[in-house]
Amino acid sequence: MEPHRRPLPVIPMEAVALRYEPRLEQAPRLVAKGRGEVAERILELARIHNIPIREDSDLVRLLGKLDLEAEIPPDLYKVIAEILAFVYFVNEKWKKEKAA
Repeated sequence: MEPHRRPLPVIPMEAVALRYEPRLEQAPRLVAKGRGEVAERILELARIHNIPIREDSDLVRLLGKLDLEAEIPPDLYKVIAEILAFVYFVNEKWKKEKAA
């Protein structure tokens, strides 16, 4: 006899979006955050505008606690710097492919 299994809870998708303009800002800012349909829309807009997407559920949870337009706190600079390096790499690769 198989023991009764509880269904796994459905966890809504979460997403955040950052903006960083080095000439204008000291640190990246949180410009969008949401769960469920809002998260899906954030990702859809990123895809439409060819904005690189990176999955990191732990970081999304941390950033999701910030207020909109808040600067990223210094303790997250290293992690965000790694993500920005990824974004710059993807953008340069895309530019080269587009030019070819």
